[in-house]
Amino acid sequence: MKKIILKFINFYQKHISYWLEEKGVRCKYYPTCSEYAKQAIEKYGIFKGGLLAIKRILRCNPFSKGGYDPLK
Repeated sequence: MKKIILKFINFYQKHISYWLEEKGVRCKYYPTCSEYAKQAIEKYGIFKGGLLAIKRILRCNPFSKGGYDPLK
């Protein structure tokens, strides 16, 4: 299951995220939310990493300042 989720994130990063960036839609954080999710799932597994990724995605909104926010 972990491999499938990581493959989906890789697909998103290579194809969907690239297209969104061309349209001017960018993540406010560094590393990007998708990279953060990938790192979290690799380090903590599907459940804890997935929860960390969801929290991060919810913080990434128009009212957020963004900036450097590494996985801890």
